[in-house]
Amino acid sequence: MSELFYNQKLNVIADQTHFKDAFEINKILGKGINLGNALEAPTEGDWGMIIQEEYLDLIANAGFKSVRIPIQWNAHAQLNPPYTINTTFFERVDEVIRWSLERNLAVIINIQHYNDLMTSPEDHLERFLYIWKQISSHYMNYPETVVFEILNEPHGKITSDLWNDKLLQAIRIIRLSNPKRVIAVGTTPWGGFDGIQTLKIPESDRQLVVTVHYYNPFQFTHQGADWEGPESYGWLGTTWTGTQSEKKEIDQDFDRVFQWADENSRPIHVGEFGTSNSADPLSRKNWTRYIVESAELRGFSWAYWEFGATFGIYERDQNEWNSSLLEALIPESTELIQ
Repeated sequence: MSELFYNQKLNVIADQTHFKDAFEINKILGKGINLGNALEAPTEGDWGMIIQEEYLDLIANAGFKSVRIPIQWNAHAQLNPPYTINTTFFERVDEVIRWSLERNLAVIINIQHYNDLMTSPEDHLERFLYIWKQISSHYMNYPETVVFEILNEPHGKITSDLWNDKLLQAIRIIRLSNPKRVIAVGTTPWGGFDGIQTLKIPESDRQLVVTVHYYNPFQFTHQGADWEGPESYGWLGTTWTGTQSEKKEIDQDFDRVFQWADENSRPIHVGEFGTSNSADPLSRKNWTRYIVESAELRGFSWAYWEFGATFGIYERDQNEWNSSLLEALIPESTELIQ
């Protein structure tokens, strides 16, 4: 299968006439989970996570409907034109997508951790677009339940104005081979909710989902997260008990996104939300459940960050779910996995 898709030509447009619209695909995404810390590492395994086929069985059996697969394509593409993506890496991504589709899980693939693009966007724009040219051609004949997400958490020198320009160029490249595939578009900076107010996407393209990330209150969700520096250890012990004021803050954030989505007639995907495993279990459960309820109340699909690492809900060493978190995400999961 990999060789067949890899040899597709961009001037051969896939027949996507009967693809469902963005709102329908967003409903199919439904309850999702991120397969994080694996394919977005420089090399899979560098960050302790290697995706196993059995993980997709666990995810499907627990009641999840989709997986988001963060991918650091730029680590596997040549530095010079035509920026060819390594064939073996393509085959590995194909394998994980195939495992997912075989279990009726919808899939989101993205470009993640392209840090040089964030610091020197003009120097890397051509390479970024050529990478998308290859990805979109490679997967043009895959099912409609494979969604392309242009770029994870644009930030740094990618300002909102620059992002609005660059995302349009990426959409144009993808549409050459995928005229009706749903594309997910994120916000600046860092995928935050507030960035939706400055986001500009082509009005005529209705096959777009807007994706946002949510990690507030940050000192609660990221307590003890070493990548945030020593100050994160000072946040240890921060709780979230579901007080009226705590819920109000989340409600106001979600309502702003809902209002924008309603006014612009766009579906919303909460592509990341989660808590560090350094937070106390009851607070993690309370916060996670309220985020899920808040998203679903407003018709947003979602993908928890993430499966089996620092924010994970599956204890890989013990080969068991964190049952409290799993129940917070999917209340009926206890019956599903028995």
